[in-house]
Amino acid sequence: MADQVKDPRAPLTSKIRLSHDTMDKKDQHIALNDVDGLEPSPETYAAIMATHKPNPRGPGYIKLYLLAGMIFLCSTMNGFDSSLMGSINALPNYTDYFGLSPDGNASTGIVFAIFQVGQMCGALFIWMTDWYGRTWHIFLGCLGVCVGTIITALSTNLTMFIGGRFLLSFFATCAHTAAPLYLVEISPAAYRGTIAGAYNTFYNVGSILATSSVYACHLHLEDRGDLDWRIPLWLQMVCPGMVCFFIKFYPESPRFLISNDQHEKAREIVTQYHANGDPNHPLVALQMKEMLGTVQGAPKATWKDLLDLRVLVETRSSRYRLMLNVAFSWFGQFSGNNIISYYLPLMLNGIGITDTNTKLILNIIYSVIGWVFSVLGARLHDTVGRRKMLLGSTLGMIICLALVAAGAAGKVEYGNSAAATMSIVFIFVFGAIFATGYTPMQPIYPAEVVSNKMRAKAMGTFKLTAGAAGFLNTFVGPIALSSIGYWFYVFFVFWDTFEIAFMYFFFVETKGMTLEELDAIFEAKNPRKASIEAKDKQNRIIKEEKGNQGMNV
Repeated sequence: MADQVKDPRAPLTSKIRLSHDTMDKKDQHIALNDVDGLEPSPETYAAIMATHKPNPRGPGYIKLYLLAGMIFLCSTMNGFDSSLMGSINALPNYTDYFGLSPDGNASTGIVFAIFQVGQMCGALFIWMTDWYGRTWHIFLGCLGVCVGTIITALSTNLTMFIGGRFLLSFFATCAHTAAPLYLVEISPAAYRGTIAGAYNTFYNVGSILATSSVYACHLHLEDRGDLDWRIPLWLQMVCPGMVCFFIKFYPESPRFLISNDQHEKAREIVTQYHANGDPNHPLVALQMKEMLGTVQGAPKATWKDLLDLRVLVETRSSRYRLMLNVAFSWFGQFSGNNIISYYLPLMLNGIGITDTNTKLILNIIYSVIGWVFSVLGARLHDTVGRRKMLLGSTLGMIICLALVAAGAAGKVEYGNSAAATMSIVFIFVFGAIFATGYTPMQPIYPAEVVSNKMRAKAMGTFKLTAGAAGFLNTFVGPIALSSIGYWFYVFFVFWDTFEIAFMYFFFVETKGMTLEELDAIFEAKNPRKASIEAKDKQNRIIKEEKGNQGMNV
């Protein structure tokens, strides 16, 4: 197999363990060519990857990367909007046109928060991805974003502007909720954190595009009426427009196809994208067996499923999964990150940085830093693991928020300019740490921890929860900052401390396990403990198989 990274003399009959029921019986092995005798388990997958790992630079994987790159454009919509609004909120032409206060008020909060309202409404329709497919939902969502963009860009009053933002956020939610779901389901387990995790890093690409366009337009068109803020609004439809054009040229999720009795199409996708076109690769047969075992037999989704949410809470396992889905959805929006990214211009005012161009440049720098570190974090989640990355980054965020609060206090209470500078520095450090640990996993971990039959509805709960947290954060944020100042950062120090404790005791490790193999983890009495034990066994098997290969050389 030319597309595999392995010792060419390694026999196809390399031995691997069976399932969770038999993996502790060290003498019970079967050959890889007897795939029908295998049971889904992290150990099985690890042993195959140790001896017959597909070449990640092979033709199938190159096609997968190109597919993923196009899907990544869906992620730019949220980042573009958040930074666009944060940037044009600093433009006098924009605030004067709509009669908004430069320092923020209730109307400013509504303009920002309506995006979260649209997200929560759009999340109610994610179940439709189980009805007509993931790619159709992405297509319709991107098309709706283009319509919403036209309305906002042509707005003549605040009501029309807010209404356009609602439509934009509603359809954006359809697209960028279905997109990570699609990537999680089509990516191979060994690289799921990297490929699917890289999706959310394009949030920062959207931020860079938005802040750069606002800066350039303000620099050259400030004296041309409202062009300095309307042109960036028009640019909001570029990325979704590209996705609209290309998305239907790509295949559906193999798990959606299996649930709709299109098994051969699903096999072709797994063969092409996971095994570089080799239909006899053991991963193909193993993953088909895993997917058929968990998806086949489930009734095809219909419109009646809209209100049928029993699948989310019908068993202890599903309730534990839902708890992790909701918890991380909230943590991803309510850890101090939104206050910094949405209201950075207002925070700069508080420490004496009032020049508009300086604020816009700092916004661009903040976005670039976030993108670089989030790309790094996407890869680290597949090498270090989800738990270690999330626990470590949350600890770093706690330290940064404490120093930001201390610096802001020094400036406010004592007029210390050095303290104010320290505050801004650690705002940027906070952004880098958050981008490394949280940004890649924000839509991915909530999708990983739920079962195939839960996933579409669980991604709806993910968006509802994230929207609720974002609404609270962005609407209350400016009021809290103006009322209690740096004590708002102190609040997040204590809140993030709670988060790190919750993660330690409840979050499971998903690195290197297929979505179906996680079923056994969540059926355990203590899923967190079971996931850690499974990873230890995976690592041991990989070392054993590599050791056996070395002995055969």
